[in-house]
Amino acid sequence: MSKVDQLFSKLRNSGKKAFIPFVTAGDPDLETTIKIVSALADNGASITEIGVPYSDPIADGPIIQASYQRSLERGFRLPQIFEIGRRVTGNSEMPLVTMASYSIIHRTGIERYITLAKEAGYCGAVVPDLLIEEAKPLSRSCREADFNLIQLVTPTTPPHRQLKIASLSSGFLYFVSVTGITGERREIPHSVLTNIEWLRTQTELPICVGFGISSAATAKIVSDISDGVIIGSAIVRRVSEASSPEMAIQNVIDFTREIVTSIAT
Repeated sequence: MSKVDQLFSKLRNSGKKAFIPFVTAGDPDLETTIKIVSALADNGASITEIGVPYSDPIADGPIIQASYQRSLERGFRLPQIFEIGRRVTGNSEMPLVTMASYSIIHRTGIERYITLAKEAGYCGAVVPDLLIEEAKPLSRSCREADFNLIQLVTPTTPPHRQLKIASLSSGFLYFVSVTGITGERREIPHSVLTNIEWLRTQTELPICVGFGISSAATAKIVSDISDGVIIGSAIVRRVSEASSPEMAIQNVIDFTREIVTSIAT
């Protein structure tokens, strides 16, 4: 049982919900990323997704795309994602997962990527562009290594495909709250809430909701009908707008405390 599995078991037993923030590796720089992830752990985050920058993030909106571009321009390379994991997990029990394009995993080699990630302290990977028709080899290798493969379900995914995706996933299921790309939005469509409620009756996997959640109010709505809330763009924007690394860290801390408080009530 991975640390992600253990976490959700503990949360369910206590009736609590997960807060899963996303940060871009290397934005604004490697050291600040490490400090931000550590600050998230210290202020109530349940799991942190660390995004592996790449040049064609098709599912991401302009805020995260821009952060990836900044990181790549400043020299980010894949080995740095593993350095972040080693340095953070040496001082924290919070589970970490990477968010990586399948092209990166495939190019690295499935077995090698899993090995490197586990050695660095990661518990799993979110793979947003993995087609279900191509998911079996990665799913099998992840299960054999007790490394969670976290896949995405969207509002337009047909029910039978949602169940197929769930069967090849582990750790938790990432439910995309809106169609399109990532970004901050003010409302969650009612049809999405109904879909999530149905899916929770069909799988034992925890279901966490992301894309478009930008405030304590929307986080609260989502947490009431899911197992956790995932927030990326709102955090990445607070980092990018900060006038200094210290301010970026404080911005993330303040926002994290607001979200954690909202989903605890």
